[in-house]
Amino acid sequence: MIVVAIDIGGTFTDLIAFDTEVAKFHQAKSLTTPHELVQGIIDCLDKSGLTSGSIAELIHGSTTAINTLIERKGAKTGLIVTRGTRDVYAIGRGNRPESYNLFFHRHRPLVPRSLTREVGGRLLASGREHEALDRASIDAAIADLAKEGVEAVAVCLLHSYVNPEHERAVGAAVQQAMPSAYLSLSHDILREYREYERMSTTVVNAYIGPKVGGYVSNLEASLGKIGFKGELSIMRSNGGVMTPQVATQRPVAMMESGPVGGIIASARFGQVLGQANVISFDMGGTTAKASLVKDGQPTLAPGYYVGGYASGHPVMLPMIDVVEVGAGGGSIAWIDEIGALKVGPQSAGAAPGPICYRVGGTEPTITDANVVLGRLDPDNFLGGQMKLDADGARLGVDRVIAGPLGMATIAAAKAIVDIGIAKMSLAVREVSVEKGYDPRDFALVASGGAGPLHVMAIARELHIPTVIVPLFPSHFSALGMLLADERHDFVRTFYADLSKLDFAALVSVQREMAGEAMGSLRNRKDASVETQLDIRYVGQEFTLSVAVDPAALLAGDRTGIRKSFDALYEHRYAHSSPDEPVEVVNIRVAAIGKRAALAFPKLAETGPPLPERTRPVYLDDVKTPVVCPVYERAALGVGATFAGPAIVQEHGTTTVMFAGDRCTVAATGELVIEVGR
Repeated sequence: MIVVAIDIGGTFTDLIAFDTEVAKFHQAKSLTTPHELVQGIIDCLDKSGLTSGSIAELIHGSTTAINTLIERKGAKTGLIVTRGTRDVYAIGRGNRPESYNLFFHRHRPLVPRSLTREVGGRLLASGREHEALDRASIDAAIADLAKEGVEAVAVCLLHSYVNPEHERAVGAAVQQAMPSAYLSLSHDILREYREYERMSTTVVNAYIGPKVGGYVSNLEASLGKIGFKGELSIMRSNGGVMTPQVATQRPVAMMESGPVGGIIASARFGQVLGQANVISFDMGGTTAKASLVKDGQPTLAPGYYVGGYASGHPVMLPMIDVVEVGAGGGSIAWIDEIGALKVGPQSAGAAPGPICYRVGGTEPTITDANVVLGRLDPDNFLGGQMKLDADGARLGVDRVIAGPLGMATIAAAKAIVDIGIAKMSLAVREVSVEKGYDPRDFALVASGGAGPLHVMAIARELHIPTVIVPLFPSHFSALGMLLADERHDFVRTFYADLSKLDFAALVSVQREMAGEAMGSLRNRKDASVETQLDIRYVGQEFTLSVAVDPAALLAGDRTGIRKSFDALYEHRYAHSSPDEPVEVVNIRVAAIGKRAALAFPKLAETGPPLPERTRPVYLDDVKTPVVCPVYERAALGVGATFAGPAIVQEHGTTTVMFAGDRCTVAATGELVIEVGR
């Protein structure tokens, strides 16, 4: 059986496949085709040499959803709300995240007020009907939106997270009157209180729905044309996979479907190496991403803001907690109006790309800077498939950065890389230090085409003692998709004082949610259910998610649940208040369908590692290069040990080691590097 995973990034599209019968990997990489993303997938399949008809399952992660939102290229969307709440979506929250920014602006709604319609009828917070639905207002609202030519409709009525009957009635009327419009009902997307966040999540789902749905349909059709007859699975932001049908109905669930694959793989490989606590660091062509894995489990966040907290769009669905910064290999170096050197967040992407790619780029990038420093071999990029323009990169850095700043070209290139490393180090700090974890207690797993190139400098910056460069680092997100289980998350508001909690009612809701979650699974064999309660001290606004055993719910174990919450609060904030009353706000249920473990091939032992050649590389000293031995990773066997400074080259990436670093090849093929001080 052949299982294939394909990840579309900002610069490259990556394919990795595993043949379970002969325990053999296949890999391919091609430039992303932004104008027609499916073409990049077809190109990768062609390069891999695989026969499409032999593929049993294809797992796909894509940036289509998030790019549609960020670039604001979604559908013309209408919004139907309860009378009196027309401005909730436009107003948002009253906080001002950037108090001293004179140019601060709030989020720009995806649905203008002119396309927001109110309908009569109201539910109370208990779910009881206070005012019956006004059918005439529903018909009038739908007629207005149809006249405006909207392509998608979002429906978010007050308190529908408790009782969805009003919303279902409005949804049925929309489907009857506008059968071709994409429809999103808030209770189908998010059954959690907080009207603005629920409304925003529903609007985002409707806004991106037609384009993402069209993309998924186009992908299925294109794969069918080349003979693919297997199952297609789509990666979702919570670290699981879903069917194309679920992805079409809930495209908002695949916002970060690409990066999370690498985090899943980091957790699995860390456990194999006895490192249950790792920080996943993925640096691609456009961005760098960091995420923390504790006790072998990726950290889940209840939601995030697409476009940043200050002016982004809240999407309140469970997702792996990822911090992303605009520092990728294609991030552009530039000089601001006061003469300061900046790097990113603008990226050259795949088109026009870095100068050295020879595809039209004219602005120097982090990749160009690494070519200038000798850290990348112009003649051996992507295994020699792509020749880099070293002279063009040098001229670009000199013209745009070094000349205007009065610096030597090498010093300018080093400054570009150092600024990128500083930005990436902040991302690693944000997922660790700011969450109450000491990064020195974790190993750093480097992936992405540019991750191993910079990871040793980041580890030094944060005093992280161990770095792991896994198998296929430039295809690592795709590799993680091969390891991802099917997963569906559901949340429902269940508000109660813990001391007075009706456990029978809570268990009833938990079982109902578990049934719904299990029903969403494609394969229920060996499936499991996880349950969490969102708890807070009375008087607080936000909660912490506490894992609970269903047996504790059946037993009504208030004391055990309370102790777990206090312990988690103590860890996160370094204090707790065991005598203060607490309340339950939400219940979260996840159904996980386990994927069969892949039996990866073992490496053979070889003799002492021998460098293929040497080349001068600028590391710490910008005046004198270091003559570094260059090792080919494919020639390194189990137990091979060598020290830095050194370069390790492989098909999709390069690992740069500094003086004092010491590398050992693990039995399963990973490079485990002790960071020099």
